[in-house]
Amino acid sequence: MEEVRLIEVKEEILADNVKVATEVRERLRKMKTMLVNLMSSPGSGKTSLILQTIANLKDKLRLGVIEADIDSQVDAEKVAAQGISAVQLRTGGFCHLDATMVTQGINALAVNDLDLIIIENVGNLVCPAEFDTGAHKNVMILSVPEGDDKPLKYPLMFSICDILLINKIDYLSLSNFDMPAVRKRVLALNPRITIIEVSCVTGSGIEDWITWLKKEVDTFRQLK
Repeated sequence: MEEVRLIEVKEEILADNVKVATEVRERLRKMKTMLVNLMSSPGSGKTSLILQTIANLKDKLRLGVIEADIDSQVDAEKVAAQGISAVQLRTGGFCHLDATMVTQGINALAVNDLDLIIIENVGNLVCPAEFDTGAHKNVMILSVPEGDDKPLKYPLMFSICDILLINKIDYLSLSNFDMPAVRKRVLALNPRITIIEVSCVTGSGIEDWITWLKKEVDTFRQLK
């Protein structure tokens, strides 16, 4: 009987992805185009946040958006309606984006003319955290209706992000969401993370998010 060969597929895939992600970051660094990866559960408000971001920054920065869904282009259409370059990636069943997929999206955008590209990753708190997209900054949204236990259930996602936006705070009075507990749990996982409370409906906290993002883009464009 012939010997069976064992191949650690996930390990090899992740290793290849890291190489491509590094190439993406370096390519965009040379172009002075910052790439932001936005992740969250479905329905937490990713597209709403992007639309708020566009409204606040489209006259200050040249923006592009890469949308990802298993099978839809409705979000890309919403972005394009605002006069922003948008690309829709249909993942065909994959629950995340990887660096190769993102490269395809970047190639479809006029990258040389952009200051900032925002990726709206597939709605999922597991797989997107495991795959480096080549982004310079990782952003996560946690919405109040999801509950305050998510840092306990999905620690990796909270560990890799540079900023956490706690969205739908207009629901706080209707829930038992424990904001101090969430902050404590998240900071225990990731002491360097920035946490901002926002509502894409009322606009509360959006200015703080825009200030953070604009500062990061300005700093990035000054790098040599």
